[in-house]
Amino acid sequence: MNNPERVDVVIPTYRPDGRLEELLKRLGKQSCPIRHIYVINTRSDRFPEDVEHIPGVIVSHIDQEDFDHGATRNLGFSMSDAKIVVFMTQDAMPADSRLIENLIEPLGEELVGVSYARQLPASDCDFIERYTRRFNYPEESRIKGKEDIPELGIKTFFCSNVCAAYRRDVYEALGGFSRRTIFNEDMILAGRMVQAGYKVAYAAGARVIHSHNYSGLQQFHRNFDLAVSQADNPEVFSQVRSESEGIRLVKNTMGYLLKSRKPYLIPVLVYKSGCKYLGYKLGQNYRKLPQWVVKWCSMSTTYWGK
Repeated sequence: MNNPERVDVVIPTYRPDGRLEELLKRLGKQSCPIRHIYVINTRSDRFPEDVEHIPGVIVSHIDQEDFDHGATRNLGFSMSDAKIVVFMTQDAMPADSRLIENLIEPLGEELVGVSYARQLPASDCDFIERYTRRFNYPEESRIKGKEDIPELGIKTFFCSNVCAAYRRDVYEALGGFSRRTIFNEDMILAGRMVQAGYKVAYAAGARVIHSHNYSGLQQFHRNFDLAVSQADNPEVFSQVRSESEGIRLVKNTMGYLLKSRKPYLIPVLVYKSGCKYLGYKLGQNYRKLPQWVVKWCSMSTTYWGK
């Protein structure tokens, strides 16, 4: 990749804990140098003051009512003039010193507009979620384009701002992230890239440690918002189906549990999968629901007050 020094990182934060300082420390030791790290913090009762004194780290604070998954990242992007901007979340931990190097390498190909990292399970990750990480983030890298839609379906657009690098020229050509979105800003932009003839790279050699042990109710809320984002962007998602990929994950996970001699976890899988599906179907039809029901179903309650 030419001019590897022209790389900046943007990290939105909210009530960060000690992991943010460890994340910044690891980013400071990358084989590919990072010029600036822009931390866009949503004001709360907690923020580690030492972060503002780390060389190369530039902190900005915004009010809670001003946060938006797309607009806040666009704000961070606008602060940089780097040719490549990497977006991360505050709980994504670089697995090694070559994260940025491996992440930006695919962007050297002419049509690749974004590259996203492999997510590895944390030490406290539960058994089912460990398999989900493997399912969504396999060991093999892949570059995805419009020609892959018949095979991959919605997975063609799959991308995650937990750790993803964007080429400035492609990002600007497509207008950046949606300026108002409840969730899923990464896949919305990746889908628009694919439709415009660009490609999405999955860089398996770029690894971050990131996982969550969501409860069934948390999965419900998350999938509700996921479906809302898809319903609000039919120009991207109307031609692909998400349900088939979800069914494939459930079937593969069930087979893995049986093979691993852990059939007692199947009821947990069925329960959480049911929560995901119910949340998704309600999210698809959120416009038909009373506002109080929508707010209860959503994990992003402040979004509905805007």
